[in-house]
Amino acid sequence: MSAWYPSVAGDFLNAFEYQDYLVFLAGGIFCLGYLIINQVFLRIMGLIGMGLYILYYAIAAETPLWSAIWVSVAMVITNLIGLFSLWLRSSPLSIPRRYRDIYAHFDILPPGDFRKLMRAARRGERPMGYELTQVGNPVDTLTFVINGGADVLKSGQTFSLPDGIFVGEIAYLTGHAASATVVLTGKSDVLEWNIPALRRQAARDVQFRLALDAMISLDLAGKVARGGSPVQV
Repeated sequence: MSAWYPSVAGDFLNAFEYQDYLVFLAGGIFCLGYLIINQVFLRIMGLIGMGLYILYYAIAAETPLWSAIWVSVAMVITNLIGLFSLWLRSSPLSIPRRYRDIYAHFDILPPGDFRKLMRAARRGERPMGYELTQVGNPVDTLTFVINGGADVLKSGQTFSLPDGIFVGEIAYLTGHAASATVVLTGKSDVLEWNIPALRRQAARDVQFRLALDAMISLDLAGKVARGGSPVQV
């Protein structure tokens, strides 16, 4: 009986050609890749596994299995495109040049998400005294004050906001009219988003919505930390 086990194992191993082990190795790499959460490493493991499959298709038969090879090559190219997209999303090179100076305000976002946010924005200068919101009126524009500052007029009181803040974010989230008037205290560089267009894009693009929600949440948290409650405009 003891001699039976080595015999069976030997017969099992001898049943495979050496090129068959390429398939086992490729399959093992794919299985390992599927256990990895990181998309970049998963795709790299997929490329390695697919490369081994291509090698197998090239030597398994007397003539290469061209149909399988070309399909595998197409999958490799598709995977490379996806890998490049992942790299571009995290690369500072993806940030448009005219917005690189303000990325520090949004650096919790990956560069790719920041780029999406900026594509939907208008950047410009607004003069001192420019009204960003007016109490009781609908808010059609979400504004980010890059530099300068703003005064908030609410219930007969006036208080100041620093730069680097959103104005109109509560109206964007709720659809309510402005509960305060916000006026720029000096000539300011601002980013502006049309709120209806912003909502449409957020509904279409989950990644865009998450990026915008992250920035608004951080802005509201900062306002709470500074003044006890967010400025609901």
